[in-house]
Amino acid sequence: MILVDGATATRASDVELAGLLAPHLTVYSYDRRGRGDSTDTKPFSVEKEIEDIEALIDEAGGPACVYGISSGGALALEAASKLGNKVKKLALYEIPYDSSEAGIKAWKDYTTNLAEALAADDRGTAAALFMKFVGVPDDMIEGMRKSPFWASMEAVAPTLVYDAAALGEERLVPAERAGKITAKTLVMDGGASAEAMPFMSASAEQVAKTIPGAQRQTVEGQSHDVDPKVLAPVLAEFFSSEN
Repeated sequence: MILVDGATATRASDVELAGLLAPHLTVYSYDRRGRGDSTDTKPFSVEKEIEDIEALIDEAGGPACVYGISSGGALALEAASKLGNKVKKLALYEIPYDSSEAGIKAWKDYTTNLAEALAADDRGTAAALFMKFVGVPDDMIEGMRKSPFWASMEAVAPTLVYDAAALGEERLVPAERAGKITAKTLVMDGGASAEAMPFMSASAEQVAKTIPGAQRQTVEGQSHDVDPKVLAPVLAEFFSSEN
């Protein structure tokens, strides 16, 4: 199984989940381009990130199961659409597509401001824009900027545009490409996300309806920051089953 992280995360973020899944599956976690120990090759394209996933599948002796969370789920979806039977099972957790008018406007404002900040090499502003976009209060962001943690945020800030690219210009479900997926698919959201991010449920519903034969599951009590101890049994059951 290959783990595909969302924005700002590195393979260090996967240690607990990978450990919980290890008794059931051979788990590959990796640093996406420009993060952690991975290098980067310009110019960036989503296709290059798909090639990275394909290289991991080939190295593992494929075909493989793929799990993607948040914007990493969008990348995993794109990879499954393009790689065909190299992805035998696909699990997706809370891809933040949002087709509402307000959601599309917020996304365009965010991506425009993000591109401007990174063009000026202002990584701190880029990281702050992302944190604000995902709902972190201003006072908390200010506190984070003064903490040792912020250096790691600035280090991965240039890759935020990679996550934006995976989600697309308007952050809409890519219905045509999703409809080509042949992998057995599980689409999840968290039951606790409904109040803070109600679009997550709508996104999961739309993705599940678009991918042929997809299963749909709400992981009760979980938010976007899903607990590995709760998620691991769900993934282990889905990926290990013969169906």
